[in-house]
Amino acid sequence: MFHSIELREGAYIISDAHYSPERPELLALIKAIHSKKLQPSQLILMGDIFDALFGLIEYTYESNQEMITLLEAIAQEIEVIYLEGNHDFNLKVVFQNIKIIPLSKQPLLCTYKEKKVYLAHGDFDAPFGYQLYTALIRNPFVLFILKYIDIVLNHRIINGIEAHLEKKDDCKELTWFEDFIQKRFDKRYVCDYFIEGHFHQNKSVQLSSFTYINLAAFACNQRYFIVKSMQDKELLEEHQFSMER
Repeated sequence: MFHSIELREGAYIISDAHYSPERPELLALIKAIHSKKLQPSQLILMGDIFDALFGLIEYTYESNQEMITLLEAIAQEIEVIYLEGNHDFNLKVVFQNIKIIPLSKQPLLCTYKEKKVYLAHGDFDAPFGYQLYTALIRNPFVLFILKYIDIVLNHRIINGIEAHLEKKDDCKELTWFEDFIQKRFDKRYVCDYFIEGHFHQNKSVQLSSFTYINLAAFACNQRYFIVKSMQDKELLEEHQFSMER
């Protein structure tokens, strides 16, 4: 687990954008950062930023290349931290300038003004079957085989995955979510805040020992968050991006 990450005042946190050419809003936001119309002190990407970006499968880079290039350029000027999700992984071969946090290193322990904050995409403690699946799809040999089968099939596998993902409803409210969070966490995390994405709920839950924050999915409503201590009560300030800026 990394221990040297410090959250900065004015950092932007974005989760679950599920970017694809059919969802241009994130690209517009990243262009605004690149052109310095928006000036975060730090950029933290909380996973599933792309709908499908798999390191070692170069075909998934093609439709995402403009976004990849912009993020790399931004990372030469400010710190960019990218927590891998279940739609974007093995990213160290894709990004050279960005600090990549794989699933195995999540939750990520950070500090902010003497407060301890954990960050995670959100699927780090899934059931064994899911963990086995995620280990397999990240395995370089499995990806090597998948890559060449997909090429032989004229990219039907990757195109099929992308078509399926575009039809998913990413914006459902989970009525059971708060009870799930209350039961999920215990005293193993000694911190002030625990922040994750993955579930797309945009909710905070006050637990016995820390505040749990589940981020909104940028894909649903273009909400992102800025690290801003407001009289020591709130850590994140919510913003909504508009392409009309």
